[in-house]
Amino acid sequence: MLVTKHLTVAIDIYSMEKNTMKANLALELLKLERASADVTHTHYLSQRYASLQQFTSHLQEVLREQTVLQERLTKPLCQQNLPIHADLHRYVVELMGMVVEFIQNLEVKIKMVQAIPKTDSYRSNLNSAITQLLAQGTEVENLYKQVLKRRGHLHTNIKDMSS
Repeated sequence: MLVTKHLTVAIDIYSMEKNTMKANLALELLKLERASADVTHTHYLSQRYASLQQFTSHLQEVLREQTVLQERLTKPLCQQNLPIHADLHRYVVELMGMVVEFIQNLEVKIKMVQAIPKTDSYRSNLNSAITQLLAQGTEVENLYKQVLKRRGHLHTNIKDMSS
């Protein structure tokens, strides 16, 4: 009777664990389905398929009109030169030099402004490198002192042996 009671308790525990595992598996499947619903749901898939169809048809049109597109790209933007009076040519040349210099300065300043957020990380890297360098310097200094001590002991031992 005692064995059957323990056996029934063990069977009940096993069946509860089995049901718990099934429930956990079902829960994981539901979570996975919810996480991937935007990818596998037919509504979203049909929208993506439609946008892909539209994109491929656009690319096909571009390929068909490739010669027209090449002609448009090789054609200059402006059909004629801007007429400038002869007495103003010198100023236009000076102005073009100033424009080129301005653009170069602008590019340099834009790069500087873009680098501003990175300066904190550069500074922290530099500080850590300095700390490491100082630690290594003190370590080298200690090793140098040890070498000098050993050389001193070696010379005194050699003198003691020779005398």
